[in-house]
Amino acid sequence: MKLLVTGGLGFIGSNYILHTLSTHLDWEIVNLDKMGVGANPMNLRGLEAESRYSFLKGDISDPKAVRGALEEMDAVVNIAAETHVDRSISNPHPFLESNTLGTLTLLEAERRLEPPVRHIQVSTDEVYGAIDEGSFSEDDRLDPSNPYSATKAAADLLCNAYYRTYGMNITVTRCTNNYGPRQFPEKLIPKTIIRALKGMRIPVYGSGTNVRDWIYVLDHCKAINHVLERGEPGEVYNISSAAEHSVLEIVTRILNYLGKPLDQVSFVEDRPGHDRRYSLDSSKLRQKLGWKPQYEFEIALKDTVEWYTSNLWWWEPLVSEEVLHPTPWRMKGKC
Repeated sequence: MKLLVTGGLGFIGSNYILHTLSTHLDWEIVNLDKMGVGANPMNLRGLEAESRYSFLKGDISDPKAVRGALEEMDAVVNIAAETHVDRSISNPHPFLESNTLGTLTLLEAERRLEPPVRHIQVSTDEVYGAIDEGSFSEDDRLDPSNPYSATKAAADLLCNAYYRTYGMNITVTRCTNNYGPRQFPEKLIPKTIIRALKGMRIPVYGSGTNVRDWIYVLDHCKAINHVLERGEPGEVYNISSAAEHSVLEIVTRILNYLGKPLDQVSFVEDRPGHDRRYSLDSSKLRQKLGWKPQYEFEIALKDTVEWYTSNLWWWEPLVSEEVLHPTPWRMKGKC
């Protein structure tokens, strides 16, 4: 199989490429990435000599770049996205351009291909919005609460429309919060580890009671390939590990792992539209496609902390005051 992966220099994209090349020895991957915020060429250091991997610099919002990248492809895994909620509140425009218009550009190029390609749209649990009790299933309505999740929901609906209108081979996955190696330092877990190591205050929004379901990134990567190989066109598959923990619990665990004092936690003003809890029911993926998470939360979180403490060379060049700022949505910028 020849596979186009978009956004392959980012956190999930790079882990997905490394995992797939190591487990599918007859697959080839072309990585299309514009090298924007969150992209890091060091994520795929060492693949330059791999004959089954090639890199193309390009934006999925650029029709010419997309058409060139799609030549002779069997499938597309669209991971490219602007993902940081705080940044979307500060300036939604890049999120609309990448997440929604970028997906539209891909779909428009794909529908003109012969033979057709398989398209996996990698989405997020945030498109459903918050839930107080229970878990969202794939049939629940979308109710996004911030510009980031709204642009991802719009992309999901475009995929559904292109499946129904043009009969395209499209499947959507929606995953919970990922953690693991190579995650951009502005995200909660790497930011907490880095600030703790530096003896800095750890900013926590509100009371820190917001709950997320946390999944190790390699479990997500394996789920994507289950869907790619076994999933049905026109379907949506939720991906979750049933490891629900509050933000404050995550921060506290990391500080304990590192032997750092809990008084490094600093509660800050909550961000606008902050959903209290996300939770997904992934029984459809488990029962119909045979996927299940393999990484236990406690062990995988410790391994993640150890990765960041052992790989300062990776994150030190990325760390800046802007990256580590506790409330980026307050940054000045056109909305």
